[in-house]
Order: sequence, then C-alpha cells, then structure tokens
Amino acid sequence: MSLTSTAASLVTLAEGAEHGGNHESLSPYLTGGGALFALLLLLWITTRFNRDR
Repeated sequence: MSLTSTAASLVTLAEGAEHGGNHESLSPYLTGGGALFALLLLLWITTRFNRDR
C-alpha cells in the first residue's frame, strides 16, 4: 500500500463522515439510557460487596 493510496482512502473516509455517520437504528437516548443503567447496576453491586464497615 503506497502513501498515495493511503491518503486517498483517508480522504474518502473523511468525506463519508461529513454526512452524519450515525446509523439510523441507533438511538442516542437508548444508548445513553443503557449506559446509565449499566453504571448504576455496577455501582449498586459495588456497594453491596462493600458492607464490611
């Protein structure tokens, strides 16, 4: 792979990112809510194991 073809590939990739780049089925609210739920679950598990004091 030459430098020219690598640069051309990166330009093509960057042009595609300008048009949003988000998948239509990926909801930011669902992703954020899932991440929040996972972190709260991990926090709850951590506090259950830390009852020695």
